[in-house]
Amino acid sequence: MLFLFNELVYRPIYNLLIFTYNIFPVADFGIAIVLVTIFIKLLLIPLSKKQIESQKKMQALQPKIKEIQAKYKGDKEKQSRALMEFYKENKTNPFSGCLPTIFQLIFLIAIYRVLFNISGSGNGLVVDGSGLYSFVSNPGQINQFFLGIVDLGKSIDFKNITLASLPHIVLVVLAAASQYFQTKMLMAKQAKKGVKMDSSDFSAVMSQQMLYLGPLLTLFIGIKFSAGLALYWLISTVFMVAQQYYLENQEKVAVK
Repeated sequence: MLFLFNELVYRPIYNLLIFTYNIFPVADFGIAIVLVTIFIKLLLIPLSKKQIESQKKMQALQPKIKEIQAKYKGDKEKQSRALMEFYKENKTNPFSGCLPTIFQLIFLIAIYRVLFNISGSGNGLVVDGSGLYSFVSNPGQINQFFLGIVDLGKSIDFKNITLASLPHIVLVVLAAASQYFQTKMLMAKQAKKGVKMDSSDFSAVMSQQMLYLGPLLTLFIGIKFSAGLALYWLISTVFMVAQQYYLENQEKVAVK
């Protein structure tokens, strides 16, 4: 499993980041992370569309789902079996909406490994040529500052907060805020469609929990680990927010 992750996820992302850093006129590893993140999100658009289609289907099935929940309210085991059978009959999966988040976390782990491996020398970010493909040149020492102000290879040290730490802190706060805003958008969309939230609705419970757990997780990642991860998370989440806006506008145009 580790071998597959290394060869199918880590090495391609590692080489793509270094390749992008090499060809971009401005030597800025942060810009490479931004461009690669956007590229990854573009590749995942078909998956995101399937997620949205699945959400729409789940919303359409909500009245019947609530009937089943009410019918077997006193027997959770029968309720679960009835719901699983209902999902099977309608060829839908209540967990399919989690796939984009899972992929986002997989790429997060890959980028973390990239930053960890190239910062192991203690002398800034230094590329290890052993993991590069033959057509990707080794730049050696690379610029670890995003826009010249955020050190991508360092985490926030609260024991030594200085003015130079402020851009990193702002980056982390923006990443957490964007995560909160994205979840809020999804919940608002469900409310507009008349989907009532209750404790027996799995998707509703997940949305309610992620409204706060998502930003808290983002804060933890941004504070505990290097700033490069917070940058990836911010760009990834902003892309998804923009995608949701675009798809909602497309729906409005289609209705008209």
